[in-house]
Amino acid sequence: MNAIQWRKSSYSNPNGNCVELGLDWRKSSYSNPNGECVELAAAGLVRDSKNTGGPVLRVDLPALVAAVKVGRLDR
Repeated sequence: MNAIQWRKSSYSNPNGNCVELGLDWRKSSYSNPNGECVELAAAGLVRDSKNTGGPVLRVDLPALVAAVKVGRLDR
């Protein structure tokens, strides 16, 4: 089980009055052993598993799942 990582908005005010978003990152069970894969959070975010502190992409999860199911993302 992956640990939940908490993210605070960059718009949070200095006195600490803000909310944090809990992200439960998941890596596919089909990921290859050398770690070349992406991780997905239920919030619709995708990141490179080798660079977890790097950029994060926001995706439309239902559209992504639909594209995968019909093979639109196959190589």
